[in-house]
Amino acid sequence: MELILWRHADAEDGIPDSERALTAKGIKQAARMAKWLRARMPDDAVILVSPAKRAQQTARALDLEFNTVKDLSTAALAEDVVRAAGWPGGERIVIVVGHQPTLGETAALLLTGAKEPWNVKKGAVIWLARRGDGAHARTQLRAAISPDLL
Repeated sequence: MELILWRHADAEDGIPDSERALTAKGIKQAARMAKWLRARMPDDAVILVSPAKRAQQTARALDLEFNTVKDLSTAALAEDVVRAAGWPGGERIVIVVGHQPTLGETAALLLTGAKEPWNVKKGAVIWLARRGDGAHARTQLRAAISPDLL
């Protein structure tokens, strides 16, 4: 299985938090990252997105169908992301578009076994892969990149 954790792009300040929209900078970040992802992912990837407006707008940059998952909201925990993605089972690539600190904690949990407050920049992705079976299974970091590097 492969899991791509994609933090929403730069968003406006404001209340309510769930209604914050992407800034002009965020729209550009999402477009750059979407272009990079599309060149590397299959069209049948499963895309799971937080219901927050900024996450929805980020995911739309892929121009693919996606599923809005309430459990990936701004209040989600790393365990919610793992459960929603079906990690480590499955054969397809799963993309989760969500929020900090959840995505950083999810990456830390899957790579080290402990939830740690890892920072994921706005618009950045962390791409993980699970290889092997049983006791020999290992989680690998395939990519960690932010839109300013594209």
